[in-house]
Amino acid sequence: MSSVSLFKNAKHFVVNNPTFSTYVSGTDALQYLYEHSATGAMHDSEERSPPPMCHPGTREAVVIRITDWYGYQAGPGKPIMWVHAPAGYGKTAVAGTVSKILEEAMGLDFNPLGATFFFWRTSPERNSPARFIITIAYQLAMSIPELTPHIDSAVKRNPMILRKALEVQLVKLIVEPFKALGDFEDIPNRLIIVDGLDECINSEQESRVEKKYAEDQEKVQVRILDLIHTLQSHRLPLSFLILSRPEVWIKQHIESRAFEDVVETVDLYEIGDHMADVEKYVRAELSRIADKIGDEEWPGEYIAERFVERCNGHMLYASTVIGHIDDPYGDPRDLLKALYDSWFNSPPDLAHSTPFSSLYELYGQIMRSCPAKNRSLMIEVLEDVIVAGGYFLAPVGLQRSLAVLDSLSGRALGSGIRALRGLHAVLRLSDPDSRYDSSLEPFVHSSFPRIPREPTTLV
Repeated sequence: MSSVSLFKNAKHFVVNNPTFSTYVSGTDALQYLYEHSATGAMHDSEERSPPPMCHPGTREAVVIRITDWYGYQAGPGKPIMWVHAPAGYGKTAVAGTVSKILEEAMGLDFNPLGATFFFWRTSPERNSPARFIITIAYQLAMSIPELTPHIDSAVKRNPMILRKALEVQLVKLIVEPFKALGDFEDIPNRLIIVDGLDECINSEQESRVEKKYAEDQEKVQVRILDLIHTLQSHRLPLSFLILSRPEVWIKQHIESRAFEDVVETVDLYEIGDHMADVEKYVRAELSRIADKIGDEEWPGEYIAERFVERCNGHMLYASTVIGHIDDPYGDPRDLLKALYDSWFNSPPDLAHSTPFSSLYELYGQIMRSCPAKNRSLMIEVLEDVIVAGGYFLAPVGLQRSLAVLDSLSGRALGSGIRALRGLHAVLRLSDPDSRYDSSLEPFVHSSFPRIPREPTTLV
């Protein structure tokens, strides 16, 4: 850039009603778009690494249902598929597995995966719709070569489009570039995957009172649905896979007259054999751990069966137990036995309650497994992490954030990370000796920060 000043040696002058334009050069346009994208929301981002995937041989029925619906080059009959299930039934793993299958598809001269966006409640750039269209547009520019110059031109013509309303961004960054191509018949259909719609909570509204916050949350999720509906209405060579919990407002909107002819609805819980999937996963993981500790007889058929029975088809419950007993600091045999004993001391109706009830009870058991003398400090540090997450945790990383929190709270340096060491099943804690920090997203599942933390149940 030239160093010549337009105002060299000028003094005592006034500029009335100045207008300053943002200019983006041709080589910088897509980089500019990338810099404003929610890169952590992409399926292969570092923030999500390693991404949740279906265990080999599980969830095959729903994955086949999705890929058969998509149809690759021709595209599906209905352009939108909504896959729903309660928390912890593997929706994100299904989305990740479908992404991987499409990206590695053989015998195609195009990439069928157009774009992905994985919402996440506790990630500042992934729990808001602000970067949704920008992120989708950038990925489409990368995955559809014919579209690249037109999206590039749209950004160069008006870089401030990245600050416009989402509905305007949708037209300028996606619809108009597609229309500039003319005929779509020779362009293969691409799939856009949107996971965790219910995790889009419009984070800037969090300070409002609970009722208003809930209303804002519903509105922003419905807004995302309307954006997708608008895109499909232009009959672009795009299909959309949406995965979420069956929240009432999402279900009502998708079942409305506007959506009924363009959406195929799939209840994940009704497809496949969840009990068999969980059993396959549990037995494979127990066998892996048994090999690691050199005890081929462990844990025995009876305990393995009780473990599978306790999971009741709930994959998150199973993976959380495995994460807890696969402890680098403890003996898996003792940890599983402690959980097994606690299952018989749980309320009689717990096994037949909602998945969240049993999951919260499991979280409580994991927290109670920490030494009693450390539990109050553990809860104190955990609550600090939850509160601080929206302020500096994501850009800094968990371990460095804990060092700052130790200082702010007057704790000895390093006491925070030691207090949470027993929570590796629910927190992503990296090796303290590693030169790399832990994942930017500390919680393995978004249900954990919302666990009821009454002292009588956890301490």
